[in-house]
Amino acid sequence: MKTLILNRMRHVSSLPSAECSVLSAQFRARLSTKHWALSTFATALLCVLSVHAADPKRKDNTVILEEAAVANLQLDFAEAEETTFEETIFSLGHIEVLPGKKAIVSSRIPGRAFSVLVIPHQEVDADAEVAWIESRQPGDPPPVIKLNAPIAGMISKVSIAQGQPVSPDDELIEIIDLSIVEATASVPQHLAGKLKPGVKAHIRVNALPEHVFEAKLAHVAVMADENTGTLEAAFHVPNPDKLLRPGMKAEFSLVVSQRENVMSIPRSAVQGDAAERFVYIKDYDLKNAFVKVPVVLGAQNDRFVEVVKGLFPGDEVVTRGAYALAFAGKGSVSLKEAMDAAHGHAHNEDGTEMTKEQLAASGHEDDDHHEHSPWNMLTIFFAGTSGFLLALLILTLVMIRKPAAA
Repeated sequence: MKTLILNRMRHVSSLPSAECSVLSAQFRARLSTKHWALSTFATALLCVLSVHAADPKRKDNTVILEEAAVANLQLDFAEAEETTFEETIFSLGHIEVLPGKKAIVSSRIPGRAFSVLVIPHQEVDADAEVAWIESRQPGDPPPVIKLNAPIAGMISKVSIAQGQPVSPDDELIEIIDLSIVEATASVPQHLAGKLKPGVKAHIRVNALPEHVFEAKLAHVAVMADENTGTLEAAFHVPNPDKLLRPGMKAEFSLVVSQRENVMSIPRSAVQGDAAERFVYIKDYDLKNAFVKVPVVLGAQNDRFVEVVKGLFPGDEVVTRGAYALAFAGKGSVSLKEAMDAAHGHAHNEDGTEMTKEQLAASGHEDDDHHEHSPWNMLTIFFAGTSGFLLALLILTLVMIRKPAAA
């Protein structure tokens, strides 16, 4: 309901979304959170009083598409909402084998490889047979011993071939357990103080762009790297599907703090350059219509960006396809055509209501069955609500002052 009221205020007043957002922020800052209805009223009142001030940029900022165009763009959406916002620091690193999760198979006796039972990349269970070694001791046939896997895991290296001589010093087969891997981030020294126990990390690897792995800080290196000026921070990452492999390059977003009730949207929704950032939101009234809304941004992390000004909670922003939408121009349907179809009566080219004189001149006066006065039913509703809430506001202020006077 709150979202609907705010969206209606934006439509009735035709104010740019940034202005209504500023008004809302100003009044909510002056009134306590338990008087939300009064702060909403104040914003609604100012927006309703500006009903005559139609937004001259509405036509230029609205993109209306046909069904086929929407399907081709494969648009995706996200709702602007107040959430817990994570402050992060970025660093690079790589994936390693977790210490203690690598084993080497060797022979206790000299001899030759009688049979090799595994190949690289093969998964084996603990105690599985991996090779047979024929002893150099005399016999008919010569004695043969079996080599078993000391741990379960994946064969990462086979350094032996059938018939090859072997000695106890040779590393014949290497096995690694990838059920958990270690992700190591190289963190600049001046940020080392933020590496507290339990710090969470969002980890991405170039080979798996659709996956985000999460882990908590396990330990920090004892010594810094003098050449790079960084300190290594290790995270133990569950890897049940064996997607992460040693040697992969990784990007880390380390969550060092959090803020509550921060308006944020996905980073992919933001378009434009540093001088003019904007997003596209769904028009609440017109089908397949998207409004370009300027925004002022704050902090950002690996996934989301803070919106300081420009959006209301509940606004649906375009995420996937936003870049293509910026080049869609006005689309194939004009704002006038869309407004006419949505409301069932004629509008001007910029989407505003036609006056009686304009209707008469265009020949649409007889086809229109409702009053085009700016004081339509929606405006009357807000005016009545504003009056009622104004009375409540005055009454509240009086009651607050009485105890103070006493």
